[in-house]
Amino acid sequence: MAIPSPIRVLCVDDHPLMRDGIAFALQSQKDMELVGEAVDGEGALRMFRELRPDVTLMDLQMPGMNGIATIEAIRKEFPKARIVVLTTYSGDVQAARALKAGASGYLLKSMLRNELISTIRTVHSGGRRIPPEIASELAEHFSADALSLRELEVLRSVAGGHSNKVVADELSISEDTVKGHMKSILSKLGANDRTHAVLIAIKRGFLDG
Repeated sequence: MAIPSPIRVLCVDDHPLMRDGIAFALQSQKDMELVGEAVDGEGALRMFRELRPDVTLMDLQMPGMNGIATIEAIRKEFPKARIVVLTTYSGDVQAARALKAGASGYLLKSMLRNELISTIRTVHSGGRRIPPEIASELAEHFSADALSLRELEVLRSVAGGHSNKVVADELSISEDTVKGHMKSILSKLGANDRTHAVLIAIKRGFLDG
């Protein structure tokens, strides 16, 4: 009987310790093989073209091209690419962006010890894997209004500690327009005030990437 070929895995992460940990975990699996490592998005795309791995493990926060842009680039060239996101960040906005970009799995780095191997197998066999806590966050905010690009610009500036006047000057709009945007932001996020809005936006991942 023919022995099935191992699942070929590409690991993309800019932290050497993270890559070493994953390499160690895969070594003990007879049905898996780490075929390559990349430290940024550009390297990941180059290696994917060269190696055509079965499953790619992708960090979201990387220098240069971030994980979501890299997923989009890979999936544009290779629509059947199977990619699992690895992140320290549990915000639903980041998860939604990654899944929309074409990720098949989403794993918090704190879960790797227990979930990595089974997630690789699930995704390789055509399944999807999203941790229950992230799935519930996604469901909770599914029907919520997204912030517009302008609202995100206003919120980023506010998060930098700027007053309405400074925000207005920075974005070349009037103070009244800034106040209008803030009113809309508070309503969409269910926030009590500016500080609360910034905290919610950070928790949910609006201000990342």
